[in-house]
Amino acid sequence: MRAPIELDLHLPNFNYPGVGPEAEFEKLVVIATAAERAGFTSVTLMDHYHQIPPVGPPQNWMFEGNTMLAGIAARTQTINVGLLVGGVTYRNPAQHAKITTTLDIISRGRAIHGIGAAWFEGEHNAYGYEFPPLKERFERLEDHLRIARAMFTEEQATVAGRHHSVDGAYNNPRPLRGDIPILIGGSGERKTLRMVAQYADGCNLFGGPDRARHLLGVLEGHCENVGRDPAEITKTSMRTIAIGETDADVQAKVDAMHGVWPEERIAGVTAGTPEQILEVAHAYVDVGIEGLTFSMPDVHDLEAVALAGQTLAPVFNPEHAAAPA
Repeated sequence: MRAPIELDLHLPNFNYPGVGPEAEFEKLVVIATAAERAGFTSVTLMDHYHQIPPVGPPQNWMFEGNTMLAGIAARTQTINVGLLVGGVTYRNPAQHAKITTTLDIISRGRAIHGIGAAWFEGEHNAYGYEFPPLKERFERLEDHLRIARAMFTEEQATVAGRHHSVDGAYNNPRPLRGDIPILIGGSGERKTLRMVAQYADGCNLFGGPDRARHLLGVLEGHCENVGRDPAEITKTSMRTIAIGETDADVQAKVDAMHGVWPEERIAGVTAGTPEQILEVAHAYVDVGIEGLTFSMPDVHDLEAVALAGQTLAPVFNPEHAAAPA
């Protein structure tokens, strides 16, 4: 089951101009439904408890991701929903599998199970979560992957792991598709990509096309070692984009970021007209990337969301692009 995340609108920021807490949920629903109409295949949220650098200051708004996704799922029709990605240290794996299955029922079969090894030590300290060494976090990730898959697909799940186990665990009602696609985030060559090859239906990589080319080669090697067809895995990369109809529109969007975003984050934004953004997209496709997941500094602007979808759906979701308006 490939992960349906070929064109993903990622929402890492929740502080929008003129939107107070009482209007925030409705704004997120409007953004998600605009993305749905524009041809995005998924909408994802972060799994954090306060804002992370360099997205913004820690006191900025942050929601419990699964709870917010459930609300969005109930108000949308076709777009897939998930965390990009869940932190393995924040939940018992069986509990997390139950949460995602609940999201699958609410969404009528549109849930994605995103998971990674977790990284933000300061957040763990602030909220009382244990932050084990990296080696143990990867051991916990492997336990999680085995337990989640068993709970998604088996009548009763029994898995003995190093740190987490289940013994005859039920997960009823079962996922509506008989399984839920698992997405692993991260670019670690030795452990993360080996787990992608062995367990995942999708991966989300960091870096430009050249880095993606290298990482996909590493992933293919791991797939060969475990006897997996790489074509079974949806391979995606993450970007931040600012898109405008004209060069002047693009420059205005970049100018508006200064004084609001950290300069280091602005430096990582891919800004351009539809033609320029398409060049970047095709550079990823040329090296084997099958999907883009990206955030937008002006995602609160529904016209910008529509323009991004109109530009990129023909590349990553051509079935939608070919459908009549």
